[in-house]
Amino acid sequence: MKDTPIPNSIVKAKIAETGIENVGKATIREIVRLVSEIENASGQKFIRMEMGVPGLEPSEFGVNAEIAALKKGVAQFYPIIDGLPELKIETSKFVKNFMNVDVDKKCCIPTVGSMQGGMASFLVANRCQAQKDTVLFIDPGFPVQKQQLKVLGMKYETFDVYNFRGPKLKEKLESYLKKGNISTIIYSNPNNPSWICFTDTELQTIGELATKYDTIVIEDLAYFAMDFRKDLSKPGKPPYQVSVANYTDNWIMLISSSKAFSYAGQRIGSLVISDKLFDRQYPDLKRYFASDRFGFSIIYGAVYSLSSGTSHSAQYGLAAMLKAANEGKLDFVDVVRVYGERAKSMKKLFTSYGFKIVYDMDEDKPLADGFYFTISYPGFTGGELIEKLLYYGISAISLGITGSERTEGLRACVSQTHPDQFADLEFRLKCFQEDHPLN
Repeated sequence: MKDTPIPNSIVKAKIAETGIENVGKATIREIVRLVSEIENASGQKFIRMEMGVPGLEPSEFGVNAEIAALKKGVAQFYPIIDGLPELKIETSKFVKNFMNVDVDKKCCIPTVGSMQGGMASFLVANRCQAQKDTVLFIDPGFPVQKQQLKVLGMKYETFDVYNFRGPKLKEKLESYLKKGNISTIIYSNPNNPSWICFTDTELQTIGELATKYDTIVIEDLAYFAMDFRKDLSKPGKPPYQVSVANYTDNWIMLISSSKAFSYAGQRIGSLVISDKLFDRQYPDLKRYFASDRFGFSIIYGAVYSLSSGTSHSAQYGLAAMLKAANEGKLDFVDVVRVYGERAKSMKKLFTSYGFKIVYDMDEDKPLADGFYFTISYPGFTGGELIEKLLYYGISAISLGITGSERTEGLRACVSQTHPDQFADLEFRLKCFQEDHPLN
């Protein structure tokens, strides 16, 4: 190989040392470890796009409230399993203010990040009806959710939605649901990794089919209100974050504090369940839990078993941030808008040097600029491309591990790449193109 910005010998050695046989199939955390070791050995900083790590300071509303709670001594007490009363109230208000969806505070449960919220949901939703034992992913999606199901020994099916947008979605989705084995549908919106955003019409299709086939929808809102093509920042005023909750009663929301509030380190999120689903009785739940009520089984069966509650002080922090957002004192959307600006600049750099944007349209509209974007380079599979880019000090993950059928592509996250690195990124992309010229 030619000389590259990162010495060939170091990259090869570190790949060998980690024991990763195929970099294109490596998990996110495996790529993180590999890139960190290459950085340490080479002394050169990567353009790190492999992991969705918040790149902004956390909200002071949360930090100050959590410090105050710790000083009051909450660390010595177990938190209430179903959540701090003021947090439940503010979560309910937040869903109303920013989604225009009514939900009782009892149905708002703090979790150890959305990851735990997803795990708890799988444990219960996939056991409500004995004949329905399979989760359906509308992909591409977050790879670790499939890992959770593998750990639980649960089944899942998946399809890449990109070629089934708009009117095509109904027939494709119904082809799975009519088999009678699907307990749960899960997707993220905006989508990780492709950043596609479902329209109201598509969500109506999902909701109506969920009702028809008595299936529960898990809506992963890790990137809440981050479709920057619309201003979703005003509490109680349209437009709102779109949701399947407008079209079915069979819904669960996973609302993360990691990206929207840059509070990832405190591992706290919200599991929000529709009022009707929360109180619904499923006799088959008694196979695993003390009660046949869905909400009771979530709280005292799943959440209790997984962690016996959520960090006490972090609940005070999240409550304060939600309260500030609800009262219009914290414009959390404006704070994270910088991610869209970075994506726009970075996409322009990549496409200037021969790269293509893999997922580029929301039906008939150009894709939004946001936390992620997807790239490919002619002549390379995703697995080949991710390994080649390591020699140029650029890291990402393969779309192949996300359920995408577009295996030539990579997912790039913008959060850790600051504008002062753009010149370095351009130099490395120029080197890559010179070494791999397009015909």
